Amino acid sequence: MELERLSGTALGKLVKKGEISPTEVIRYFADRIEKRNKSINAFTYTKIDEALSEAKNLEKRLLAHEEAGPLAGVPVALKDFLPSKKGWTNSHGGVRSLIREDGENSAFCNAAEAAGAIALGKTNAPAFAFRGTTDNKLYGPTSTPFNVEYNSGGSSGGSAAAVADGLILIGEGSDGGGSIRIPSSWCQCFGFKASVGTIPSVCRPDGWTATHPYCFNGAITKTVEDSAVMLNYMAKYDPRDPLSLDHGKRDFTELMKKPLNGLRVAFTEDFDVFTVDKEVASIVRRAAEKFKEAGAFVETVHFNFKHSQDDFARLWCRSICIDTAIDMELWKKQGFDLIRDHGDELPEEFVYWNEVALNSTILDYREFNDLRTEILDAQEDIFEKYDLILSPVTICAPVKNAGDGNTHGPLMLNGREIEPLIGFCETFFENFTGNPAASVPAGLTASGLPVGLQIVGRKFKDEDVLAAAYAYEQINPWNYDIPLGRKIN
Repeated sequence: MELERLSGTALGKLVKKGEISPTEVIRYFADRIEKRNKSINAFTYTKIDEALSEAKNLEKRLLAHEEAGPLAGVPVALKDFLPSKKGWTNSHGGVRSLIREDGENSAFCNAAEAAGAIALGKTNAPAFAFRGTTDNKLYGPTSTPFNVEYNSGGSSGGSAAAVADGLILIGEGSDGGGSIRIPSSWCQCFGFKASVGTIPSVCRPDGWTATHPYCFNGAITKTVEDSAVMLNYMAKYDPRDPLSLDHGKRDFTELMKKPLNGLRVAFTEDFDVFTVDKEVASIVRRAAEKFKEAGAFVETVHFNFKHSQDDFARLWCRSICIDTAIDMELWKKQGFDLIRDHGDELPEEFVYWNEVALNSTILDYREFNDLRTEILDAQEDIFEKYDLILSPVTICAPVKNAGDGNTHGPLMLNGREIEPLIGFCETFFENFTGNPAASVPAGLTASGLPVGLQIVGRKFKDEDVLAAAYAYEQINPWNYDIPLGRKIN
């Protein structure tokens, strides 16, 4: 049986029926990781012995007829960025001097384990998750399984590549500018970012850390259903998150089946500010047309922005570094100067933008809120008439891996300069506003590289995004034969 071709929920059903044991599952995927991980560099480390111990405990529970959850025995991976499993370690995205023991579990880890899943290890990410690609000076780049010369996207690129190549079935993502959606696009996975307040984000000592822009925990999966299952376990009210909302108990696996008849869908190639590769735009437009088959009304729309693609991208770079700049100043007070003593572990762009954030003025922070408000108003103008917005996830197909630990997006496209860390991504607007958004596979370029379609919903209407993605998946199921069948050395 080719377990890598199953969804998480499908494998969970087999385990619960006793058709395959959790131990057999873990050994199967451990063998795939051993054979295949080297060529794509998805995992930074594995904990197979610990996973086997968890599997044996699960077998005892199943024999005792205890409830095991819908993802019983399903292999998952955690992101090697911030703490995600108590007793494991994180590297802040491949920064050697910052490798620390995890003191807590992430929302994803708690949810996955509650659903019966078993974590096999941690996956690669860029330093401080500060870019839309995955590469760092400690572990190197992660590749999309569709062509190992090209990057997986980021910052949750290790998780997306591992899911796409069948090393696991579900991976942890975090999303501060598109870090779930971008690698899902470049690895032909499904990636969902919930509305602000849906999944709790408990940060300390500053409870508002993950708000400028909004940062989210979530899952990267093979199917929409697997993401809906994970959201059932992740969506909850937590009063220690100042933005957490109590929506009551919702079953997203049922809500995702809502028909799209009469739904009004807005389509944009570029939000009227981005420049987009012509082939990518064509692939995404064809994918958007599929929604008509599901009963939706699809129409091209235009946005009223005053600022440019570069203005918004640079705004994101500065604002996302506010908290890292604060952290580094606090570390200095404790005698640890990361940039002075370990600057060679960091990309030069990270150092630059942290200096910008550190030296920003009161008026700079006002500009941040002004531009963020501009994005909010421009989108809400569209949502007055439409239920969803469709767009490309990125303005280009996957980029080639660099050889210096510093892979980034394009510097130029269509004769225009591009901010290379996030400026090639049409995702970060939703981190400024907090709207739910997802990436679904749109198709492949002529050279065989994946392209993603972004689905954006009204705030707090997570079920609309899932329903649209699920309906699209039924009409246009994505094909895993290419990455799963790739040759390995």
